[in-house]
Formats: sequence, structure tokens, C-alpha cells
Amino acid sequence: MSKHRTGVAVRSLIAVAVASAFPLSHAFAAEAPAAEQADAPAADPAATPAPRNQLETVIVTAQRRAENIRDVPMSIATVKGDKLDVLTSGAADIRFLSGRSPSVSIESDFGRTFPRFYIRGLGNTDFDLNASQPVGLVMDDIVMENPMLKGFPVFDVDQVEVLRGPQGTLFGRNSPAGVIKFDSAKPVFKQEGYLQLGIGSFSAKTVEGMFNVPVSDTVALRFAGTSQHRDNRVHNTNPTPDKGTQDFEGYGDQAFRLQALVQPNKDFSALFNVHARNYHGNAALFRANIIKKGTNDLVDGFDYGSYPSDGINKQDLETKGGSIRLKYNAGDITLHSITGYEKLKFYSRADVDGGYGAASAPPSGPGFIPFPVETADVLPKHHQFTQEFRAESNYSGPLQWIGGLFYFDEDIQIDSLSFNTFAAGNPQNAAYAVQHQKSKSWATFGSLNYTVSDKLKVRGGLRYTSDKKDFTAMRVEPPDTSGLLPVNKDSHNVSWDLSGTYELSKATNLFARVATGYRAPSIQGRLNSLTDKPSSADAERALSYEVGVKQDLFERRARLSASVFQYRMKDKQLTAGSGTVNMNQLINADKVTGQGAELDFQANLSDEFSMTAGYSYNDTKIKDKNLFVQYCGNVLNNPASGCTPTNAAGPFAGTSSIDGNPLPRAPKHQLNFTLKYSTEIGNGEFYAMTDWAYRTSYNFFLYEAPEYTAKKLTEGGVRAAYKWQNGKYEVAAFGRNITNRQVILGAIDFDNLTGIMNEPRTWGGTFKVNF
Repeated sequence: MSKHRTGVAVRSLIAVAVASAFPLSHAFAAEAPAAEQADAPAADPAATPAPRNQLETVIVTAQRRAENIRDVPMSIATVKGDKLDVLTSGAADIRFLSGRSPSVSIESDFGRTFPRFYIRGLGNTDFDLNASQPVGLVMDDIVMENPMLKGFPVFDVDQVEVLRGPQGTLFGRNSPAGVIKFDSAKPVFKQEGYLQLGIGSFSAKTVEGMFNVPVSDTVALRFAGTSQHRDNRVHNTNPTPDKGTQDFEGYGDQAFRLQALVQPNKDFSALFNVHARNYHGNAALFRANIIKKGTNDLVDGFDYGSYPSDGINKQDLETKGGSIRLKYNAGDITLHSITGYEKLKFYSRADVDGGYGAASAPPSGPGFIPFPVETADVLPKHHQFTQEFRAESNYSGPLQWIGGLFYFDEDIQIDSLSFNTFAAGNPQNAAYAVQHQKSKSWATFGSLNYTVSDKLKVRGGLRYTSDKKDFTAMRVEPPDTSGLLPVNKDSHNVSWDLSGTYELSKATNLFARVATGYRAPSIQGRLNSLTDKPSSADAERALSYEVGVKQDLFERRARLSASVFQYRMKDKQLTAGSGTVNMNQLINADKVTGQGAELDFQANLSDEFSMTAGYSYNDTKIKDKNLFVQYCGNVLNNPASGCTPTNAAGPFAGTSSIDGNPLPRAPKHQLNFTLKYSTEIGNGEFYAMTDWAYRTSYNFFLYEAPEYTAKKLTEGGVRAAYKWQNGKYEVAAFGRNITNRQVILGAIDFDNLTGIMNEPRTWGGTFKVNF
């Protein structure tokens, strides 16, 4: 690169840093000349060429219409293009998004399945298979309710949108924290496709491809699929002979999506979508006593690549689904119908005690194993049906509107098995619980947009929701049973939002938003004994306030979005572990509050360099003086077991008060950063991109203990690629967690210091051909 271009890049970096630190004042100064010339005669385009390196306009559908992201009065982030390619390198599952967007965290106690999402500190640590979450996940306009549907592999995706704050009006129930939308690339009327092959650490192999073909002038098909495989990477040094060799953390994951677009004329279109996934491999590996008591350090001599266990670790998931999206333009009104159907089967078995043997059945280890626990969770039956009818205005004028109806129907059966690990894992020696849940919900909603003036636009929305859940549970310990234990929950709610956008200048919009959100009641029946009862939590409701600014800077070479927010939750649903056995209890906190700030920044720094950066601050607090939970190892009275809770003691032995605690898995600070360099070499283009994410510590559970406090974490990745023949061919090398930082990401609220590790460093390469 020339000295001149180097100087331009350095000056651009300095200017961007100054503008980011003082966004409002310096942005006004930068835009003042343009504002002064706004009324002047238009210049000859030939005499004043458009500035180079302008950022492309980002179009989002956060308000169920296609809009410029700058005009939408809420905090939104998007991920697409090269950044999405880098983050998904090495067949990363959906957790790749964690920390890569402000206020977003994603984790799992199951591995590549059952992801749990958090926005602005709001999430749910429940590991039951019917757990609801306050973050909605929408894939191709279909809400994915069950957590097993939310981990569908990411391939041939056009854009990911993160909508922060309550989305109760247009997206409905179970979205008081926000919504994450995945939009697949749609069929087009031209032939195109790609094939990508990849290899990586631990004998990882990936194949991904897409083929789009117009069948006629009115029908186009698009098929996309992926196949991902990785060998086991953790060696079991103490397998049980009659259970076979049990090494860990390998998997095979295949998925496809077939879409058909039928568009007989300009007014009508029908988009059909069929998709499926088949996953087989391991659940997350639980490692007993890997945490030094009194600290959150790994024990001395910890080795990621080996671990002793006498249990079986196996996981299988099959999902199938389809949707039909109809759109008809009837002049001044556009009509939509969105029909979706999803079904799945799931089996996951793991050694929950995290070791081998027990104190009462030596040999045992590592460390103190009070008693053996090996369980399996099964979804033998699941189906979900959704239907939405929506109408929207399609005419010119200051008033625009959306109105619609929504229906949801879900039927689930859950089997929870408890194995006798000293009976060769024979399921006939197992106790089990059976849960059956039927959920029905319907809603009506509407939204109005009104242009008050050239500068001011206001929006308001309203939604009425009715929910009904019928639940039964039964514990079986042959030949005895608990009998059928029913729980029924009905709930009704009105959600609303009011927002406005004010155009301060042609490049700067201010926005404000007040919104409410709602999560339907939850029930779970993971019964551990014949005397246990199902637990439930009433509906939670959120009220959120938010103000912010969205700016284009340096003649659209940079873009800034910043917001501050405050919310309060009433009857917040929380999940309390037992501290001793493998079960949860649902509870409601009287109040939870949160406040914070978010910043998204994107810039083309020069011809060769571009960057993105994000930051979030979240301060959450549980406010309920009468709320207490059991803590780890609370009844064992063994100094080698359990943790060291630091909260005030609760009213009963083995309990802790959680009043004043932050929400679990809610880091106060998160930072993310990417930097890309690209240049022409020969007849092609070389680019290199690095991405980094940092977050501060957080509590794993509702109570506080040093052992169950996550360490601060910085992780980085890199991807370097060369494209030639106008992008037809690409070869790339990548690395994830390139500093090989090893930390405990989660734990089991149980009888010993059992932890779950983050992903180790991986390297790999890909070859891609476009046609």
C-alpha cells in the first residue's frame, strides 16, 4: 500500500475515533455544510461525483415492513455478508452470535442444541425441554417456540436482525427482551449457486451448497444444504467396558432448505419452504470438580483433551418443518398469509455427576462424587402450528397501518429418565417422569404510523393475546407412580408501544420508544420423587423506555447508532436449581430492573480498510426481599462438596437470599470489534478479517458464589481469503478462539463443582466455487 493511502487510513481512523467518542457534537459539525446547502440548486452530477466507499443502505423488517434501519425507532443490529462468513467459519453453531452484537449472549447446557438467548440481561436458564424464553427467535417469518427448534444451522442466510427491547406488538408473546430474526436468501429468477468444502481441527469436515434455478417465468426453486462432521476431541480415560468406548464432543449435523417461489404476476406471490435437520453426536460434557473451591479457577493440571467418566453421552435430534407465505397486492392494501408447521424428535443422555463411581461405590472420581446421576431427556412427540393473517396499507399519505390475527398451537410430550448407573445402563432399571403439555394462543394486533411533518414521524401499536396451557406430569418408580398431576394456566394480556423519529439533519435521526412485553405462564414437571409436584410461574410483563440517535457520518462512509434504556419487569420468571439433585423449580420475582446503553458503529476507513464496533452496558437487579433459593451441595455437609455462597442466608438451612443480585448470565460490559483489509492482487482480491469479543464476568445462577462466577473473557477469530475470476473461486483459511483461552462457561447447580468449558482453538480452510 502506498504512503499516501496509509496516511489516509490513519487520518480516517483518528477521525472515526473522535466522532465515536463525541458522536452528537462532532456529527453536527461534520454535517453543517451539507445542511447549509440543502436549499441550494442541485449540482450537476457529472461535476460532483458521489463520494467513494459509501456504506450500503441497510434494509430491515423489524416493523414488518422493509425500511431503512436509520428510520426505525428502536435499537437494531444486523449481521450479514463477510462478517457473517467469518463468524460462522468452521461450521460454528448458532452460538457464534454471542457477544458479537451488543447486549446479546447465547449459551447451552446441551451443546449444539437447545441454545438459550439473552438480550439486555433477560433470558432463562431453565434446561427443561418445554422451557420458554423471553427472547423470540423468528426464522423466515415463523416463530420457533421450542428451544430445540432454535439451533437450526446457519447457511445461505441473507441477514440476521437483532431487535433489542420488548417486541410485544408485532411479534407477540414471549418476546419481552427482544427478537432475533434469521432471513434466508430467497429464490430469484436467474440460475446461480455455490459449493463450499471445508476442513478443520479435530478432523472437521463441512460441505455447504446452494442451487437456484428458474423453472419458468413464474416459478423459481432454491435448494440449500449443509453437512458438518467433527471427530471426538476429548478422550475418556475411564470408560465403562459394557458401555463401549465413550470419547466425547464429536458430532454429525446435516440440514437442508428447499424453497419454491411462485409469482404469476406482479400482484401475487407464494413462497413455499420445506426444511429439515438431523443431528447426532454428544451433549455438552459435564466435568466434575474442575473448579478450585473458593475460586473460579480451573484445577491444577486440567487437560481439555481428556476426562474420566463412566456414563453414556449421546444426543440425537430430528426436526422437520415447512411454511407457506402468500402475498397479494390489492391496490391500496397488501394482504399476507403466513402458515408454519414444525415437528421434532429428541433424545439426550448425559452423565450429570460428571465423573465415575461414587463415594459409596469406589473407585470414584475425579474428586468427591457423592452419588451417581445419569439422566436422559426425550421428546418423543412434538408439533407446532402457527397461522398469521396480516393486512397493511399500501398507499401514499401521512397515515400508514398494519393489522392482523395470529394463532399458535403446540403439543409436547417429555420423558425424563433417571438411570441406575450400576445396572449397566439398562433402561428397564430406570425411574422416569412423563410430562404432556398442550398450548394454544391467539392474538389480534395493529400498528399505526403517522408522518406529522417532514421532520417528525410517530408510531403506535396494540396487541391483545390470550394464552392457555394444559399440563400433566407423572413420576414412575416401578411398580409405584405418583399418579397424574395436572396444572392448567390461562392468561390474557394487552401489549402496546409508542415511538417517534425526529430528523435532526439529513444524516441524523433521533428516536424515542416506550414499549411493553409479555411472557406467557410457564410450567415444568421434572419430578425427582413420587412426592414432588410440578412447578409453575405466572406471566411476566415488561415496561421499557429507550432514547437514541442514528447517524450517517463522513458522507456515509460511517454509521453510528447509540441508545440508552431502562426497563422494569413485573413477576419476572426465574429458574432455581435444587443445589443437590438434577431438577429445576420455576419462581416469580416481584420485580426486576435493568438499565444500560448500547452502541453500534460501522465505517469504511479507506479503500482497503473497514471496521465495525459495538458496546453495551447492562445493569440488572432482582428486587424481592422474600425470594430465596437453595444453593449448591446444601444438604451434603461435606467440605469437599458444594460451593461457598456469599449472599445473605435465607430463612431455611441451605438457602440464600437473592434480593439485590444481578440476573444470571448478564455481563455488565460487552465489546465487539472487526477489522477488514482487502486489496487487489493479480486478477483477484485478497482480504483478511479479524473479529474480537470481550465480556465481563457474570453469575451462573441466581445466587452468588465465587466458584460459579464466570471469568472475564476475550475471544478472537481470523479469516484470510483470496477470490479470483470475478469472485467465482475463493480459497480461505480461518481460526477461532485463536488465543486458545480456556474458561468455564457454565456449571451444574448440583452436588460437586461441575463445569462446562468453552470451545477450544480451531484452525481450518475452505474452498468455494460460485456458478
